[in-house]
Amino acid sequence: MSPLEQQFIEDRALRDAAKAVLLADIEHARTNLTAKGFADRVGGRIGDGAKDVFEAAKAQAEDNRGILAVLIGAVLLWLAREPIMELLGLADLAEDADIEQGAASSDGLPEVDIPPQTSAAMPSGDDNEQ
Repeated sequence: MSPLEQQFIEDRALRDAAKAVLLADIEHARTNLTAKGFADRVGGRIGDGAKDVFEAAKAQAEDNRGILAVLIGAVLLWLAREPIMELLGLADLAEDADIEQGAASSDGLPEVDIPPQTSAAMPSGDDNEQ
């Protein structure tokens, strides 16, 4: 067998091996990127991350029960502020303060005076206009 024929056989064997590897990679990618496989991977990662966050929050809550109780109490007081103010007779004071702050305009936003501009003062953006 001549050296040229030997090189041809070796090159063909290398080509066939590379083709087999490429086809195996394509098949592997197809199975990994199917809808079910992708959803399972993403769902698994999100679930694992949520479990980790929950466990960390649980450990922090156990270590800081007092701070957590104060925060929950503050949120509940904030949500129930109007009935509490009514019970204490301070609802009128709170409404008066709101009226004084919103007196500038009916929508609660302060009014701003903007001077009118004439058309001569405003450039039109047209370079050809003289």
